[in-house]
Amino acid sequence: MATNRPKVISHCAKSPYYSCTWSDAALYGEYADRLVLLSLGNDTNEEYWKLRKSVGLFDVPERPVEITGPDSVKFLNCVFTRPVDTLRTGRGSYALLCHQRGGMVCDGIVFKLAENHYWYVHADADVYTWLVALAGDYKVNIRDPRSWVLQVQGPRSMEVLAKACDDGGPQEFRYFDITQSRMGGQEVLVSHTGWSSELGFEVYNLDPDVDGPALWDHLLSAGADHEIGACGQLSMNIRRIEGGILNYLTDMDWHTTPYDVGLGQFVDLENHDFIGRDALIRGEKTARFTGFKCHAGRPGYGAAIVSKGQSVGRVTAYEISPYLKCGVGFALLDSPEFMQQTGLGVVDREGREWPVELVTLPFYDREKRIPRGLPPIDGMFDQVSP
Repeated sequence: MATNRPKVISHCAKSPYYSCTWSDAALYGEYADRLVLLSLGNDTNEEYWKLRKSVGLFDVPERPVEITGPDSVKFLNCVFTRPVDTLRTGRGSYALLCHQRGGMVCDGIVFKLAENHYWYVHADADVYTWLVALAGDYKVNIRDPRSWVLQVQGPRSMEVLAKACDDGGPQEFRYFDITQSRMGGQEVLVSHTGWSSELGFEVYNLDPDVDGPALWDHLLSAGADHEIGACGQLSMNIRRIEGGILNYLTDMDWHTTPYDVGLGQFVDLENHDFIGRDALIRGEKTARFTGFKCHAGRPGYGAAIVSKGQSVGRVTAYEISPYLKCGVGFALLDSPEFMQQTGLGVVDREGREWPVELVTLPFYDREKRIPRGLPPIDGMFDQVSP
């Protein structure tokens, strides 16, 4: 029987958990040469509320690169926009790679697993080749550890972690901590991180030949009392937009600098020399990236942001927020001068123009207390319900 379902992209690698989510209704995309599970075919809003109210299990495609050797710190200081000297073992830090003209090669999280032993978990870019090309005479070893990541996200996620770890889980697990553990007898790395703006953790297999279905079922069993459910990335995409989390290749890319997209706080120009520093010193430091609300219309990716009929930027992300009950999105403007302008509009798929309200990111939880397991300052989320 013919269907409208896209064919599987054959050259992309399938995760060890692929058989656990595959169905005729599932929808996949491509990310970092891996298949990414966009949807299991369920209601995306229902999955969004599961993420917000209980806990979701996500098979995601981000991939790590391992850097080891006596020159690891020296090398990473050269390639990242801020130094790793002060990063302690068992901790992670958001890290940007720039090229010589100041544009962004990729973003991700660098973890220090041990002395001279790091992982860089990155977005959709060929970071492995980039690092190998730059290694030169540095005494470093760069390899693909062939690890995949599962994200367990939501307000009940830490209860799931305590049950999923064979030893009961870490006693103290701060935001951006990473620890080695066993789950169902399999060796894993667990980090207190995620892409959802919610409380959560990520699980990385240490054995390339991980028994994926066994680990998947182990996590579902550990979360059974906490209403865990498998979710697709489309539901997480809504929440990451609300939380102001950017996505490489859509919200930022090779042609945007960290300053363009409001990530200047992750660049150290004063005390740190790195690839791209000279260009960033000379370049514009004011952001031209913003959030926006739209109460009508459905603009697509790349839709024009307009002022008096003239294009002044483009949409890089857009979804309907079930919580805010309006459209929320990101816009990359042509110039920082438009960041303070009123009367802007967006053009939808039918060519109609709708007014937009520019919003400072994130849309709520400005202190980012939720992913740290802290109650929001105003308590507004105690009343959240679908």
